[in-house]
Amino acid sequence: MSSEIEIKLELSTEALESLLGSDLLGEPEKILEQSSTYFDTVERRLFQEGFSLRIRRSGATRMQTVKATGPSESLFARSEWETPIDGEEPVLDHSSPLLSEFGSDLAVEPVFDVDVERRVWNVKENGSLIEVVVDQGEAVSGDRQSAIREVELELKDGDRKDLFILARKVDGIVPSRFGVRSKSEKGFALVDQQRSVFKAEGLDLDRNMRAVAAFQTIASSCFRQFRLNEDVLLHRRNPEALHQARVALRRLRSAFSLFKPILSGEEPGRLNAEMRWLAGVLGEARNIDVLLAKATDADLVSKLTDARRDAYDDAIGALNSSRARALALDFNDWLQCGEYLERKDVADQDPSASEFAVEALDRLRKKLKKHGRALASVDDEHRHEVRKDAKKLRYAAEFFGSLFDSKRGARRYKKFIAAMADLQDDLGALNDLATGPDVLKKCSLADHPARESVLSHADKDVLIGKAQDSVDDILDAKQFWR
Repeated sequence: MSSEIEIKLELSTEALESLLGSDLLGEPEKILEQSSTYFDTVERRLFQEGFSLRIRRSGATRMQTVKATGPSESLFARSEWETPIDGEEPVLDHSSPLLSEFGSDLAVEPVFDVDVERRVWNVKENGSLIEVVVDQGEAVSGDRQSAIREVELELKDGDRKDLFILARKVDGIVPSRFGVRSKSEKGFALVDQQRSVFKAEGLDLDRNMRAVAAFQTIASSCFRQFRLNEDVLLHRRNPEALHQARVALRRLRSAFSLFKPILSGEEPGRLNAEMRWLAGVLGEARNIDVLLAKATDADLVSKLTDARRDAYDDAIGALNSSRARALALDFNDWLQCGEYLERKDVADQDPSASEFAVEALDRLRKKLKKHGRALASVDDEHRHEVRKDAKKLRYAAEFFGSLFDSKRGARRYKKFIAAMADLQDDLGALNDLATGPDVLKKCSLADHPARESVLSHADKDVLIGKAQDSVDDILDAKQFWR
């Protein structure tokens, strides 16, 4: 089977019922009761290596499916293997890559079930044939359950842009969110310890891939990190989830800046501006979280808590807005269908990822060297710009690290990232000195008697000296990309 071209939208129970009651889809062509059991080893080896194994039952039919996801997907020409079977136990043979990847002694057991009612339509949109699937059910493991309310739009024939036209029609009827997790991921999240924060996942770029393909992989990873943390934030208002959602947006904006030479048209600039707006709203809440973590005075804690609640209300309101939902659809539409993809057909306009990475890292290092040469003689605003230079260089290093994975490259990369982390800590401490009073002022707490207790009182000259040493360490560090 070839890789699917599809969009997944996640809806609330109420929204799903409203969509089914609308006239967008009409009566389904098929309604199926499906029950799937997912298998893995006791140590979760399949899931950790980017594979899933399930047996799906629909009537008397039993279908075994193995999927390669994440880094594993890039190892194979196919990403999904389906095999009809007779029983309820997996058939581990050479019809899938599991034996070659995990060995003949691979032992699996049931982990969780997914039971859904599936409705199916075949819809024509601008001449394209799109299969629409609505799944409504639960993932179940013991006494734990997690709701599944999904709309999947799969292109069967035609232009992939029509997927997004239909997705916007769905969102015009009911609010939806762009789905980034498979049913297997939801099931394992149900079984294993619930995560309250998602840091950036490691990237595994192919040295032979082109720059455009590398950008798509990087941008997709950043968006996925944002959406995973957004879901946590919407349900729990977790400070670390908010922080990581903001980090994901910063990383995505850095990717736009990094790949600007090959991102043609006006849409990248518009999308970047929208991401800046959303990151700014989240940033207001994050700034209060930073001060609140330092507060000990009861009255100041109370007032900062009130300010935090209002800031989180604004953040949740922004995430729930039609503007943010449109941004998610517009970004993914452009990522999959944007005019920049036309560069794929012109070799000299789409260099190899490795060539592009070397030039980009050289450029960012040179920029940090230019702006960071005399931190003691510049103002806070300039040092803040150096901080942004450092973040862009670190994000670029993380994006491209897998392209330089020789023993020497890996060793140099580890030291380089450690030095970058030290620099960001030093520049972050300087930034706290500069921004703390402004945050209190925005919260109408600039004159609070306990204001000094939440402001940094570190020696500014000492911090500047440490930051300068860190910049020098970065510039002295051997370049892992050379």
